[in-house]
Amino acid sequence: MRILIVQTSYLGDTILSTPVIAAVRQLYPQAKLWIMTTPAATGLVARDPLLEGVIAFDKRHQAAGLTGLLRTGRYLREMQFDRVYALQRSYRTALTLLTSGIPHRTGFQNAKLSFIYHAKGIRRPSDHDVLRNLSLLMGEAPVSEFSTRLRLFPPSIEELGPAAKGILEQDKPLALLVPGSAWATKMWYWKHYRTVASHFIDQGYTVALLGGPADRVVNQQVAQNLQIIDLAGETSVADAMALVQNARLMICNDSMALHMASAFRIPCVAVFCATCPSFGFGPWQNPRAVVVEKQGLACKPCARHGGHTCPTGTRACMESLLPEEILAAANKVLTLP
Repeated sequence: MRILIVQTSYLGDTILSTPVIAAVRQLYPQAKLWIMTTPAATGLVARDPLLEGVIAFDKRHQAAGLTGLLRTGRYLREMQFDRVYALQRSYRTALTLLTSGIPHRTGFQNAKLSFIYHAKGIRRPSDHDVLRNLSLLMGEAPVSEFSTRLRLFPPSIEELGPAAKGILEQDKPLALLVPGSAWATKMWYWKHYRTVASHFIDQGYTVALLGGPADRVVNQQVAQNLQIIDLAGETSVADAMALVQNARLMICNDSMALHMASAFRIPCVAVFCATCPSFGFGPWQNPRAVVVEKQGLACKPCARHGGHTCPTGTRACMESLLPEEILAAANKVLTLP
């Protein structure tokens, strides 16, 4: 049997979907499993020993438009999958799978064009997203029967790029700061990140800033004239996994980095600005993680996934949370076993 899992959302969503890989394997021990995900996310799952292969789905290039949708459907048809589990709930996913000819399709009840699915899971808004993802399989077994552990498999140090390898070859403890986000209202004030970075530099840490090419501006603001290693756009997702696994501490926004820290259970301070962990995207099974957020704001949360501008213009959730509060939380998680 050949089975496909589809998750083509953000990097953090892919991390929170990894328990589904083990759950499908539990249901079908002899099956060959593939996952279809975004090009950026392939590095997150490429080393998972339960997977036969990874299919990169690039909706902005070769899979773009109707032609790309049909091309992807033909490719999946040629792969001759017997079953597909669609974590992605979009129109594009549904139409692609409809054209794929896969005989048994499982999706979510609230997915777009859900009628194309033969079996449907029900996502409960009150659950953490890990449990919501596993509920895709609720028609075959209770969620309680599956492992809920996040699955990430970083490369060996020999496989790393020069920037990541150089950091891990140092003797000093590593503090990773991740000031960027795809959404501006999720970003804690960069000047506060500078204050926190200065503290850990003074404490003898190697301080490095993670981020993609889009985070270069904010990273440069944080790093200016400080002894900080700015890795924005300089490391692969696989390199980032290795750095997080070996970090002594991470301080980040509500972002993919938080979920990576949960996977490796490292000390982590997660700063929630416009969003809140009750949406189901907080730390998962990480006893050394804490959430810090500004309490008592009538405007918070203002969006489920953040936004590009503050709707009130005050930026209160991003700027009024002071560095001293983050440092106190960091000291707390660093003492936890």
